Amino acid sequence: MRHSTIRNNLSTAILVAALGAVPLAQANAQDPSAGTQMKSDMHKVERATSDAWITTKVKSEFATTKGVDATDISVTTRQGHVMLSGTVSGESEITAAREVAMKVKGVKSVDTSGLKITPGDD
Repeated sequence: MRHSTIRNNLSTAILVAALGAVPLAQANAQDPSAGTQMKSDMHKVERATSDAWITTKVKSEFATTKGVDATDISVTTRQGHVMLSGTVSGESEITAAREVAMKVKGVKSVDTSGLKITPGDD
C-alpha cells in the first residue's frame, strides 16, 4: 500500500513537471530569438559571477599578503578588469597590490589610479 502511494506521488510530480515544460517549449518554438536572449542573459550572469569571484579572491589575497593593508583598499571588478581605490602607505604598497591582483585567475588588468598615498601611515 505504501509503495503504491509513493508511486502515485512520483507519477503526479513527473506529470506536473512535464506539463509545466510544454508552454516553455512552445514559447521558444514561436520566438527563435528567445534562445539567443537566454544565452545572452546567461553570459551576463556568468560574467557577473566571475567578477564577484575575482573581487573576493583579490580581497582575500590582500588580507594574507604582508605589506598590503586590505582594510584600506577597495576592489571593484568589471569584465575581469580590477580597479583598486583607497589609501596606501607608499608606492611599494601600490606595487605589491598590483602584483597580487594580477596573479588572481581571470584578472585581465589592474588599475591603481584610485589608490592615494597617505604620508606617515607606516
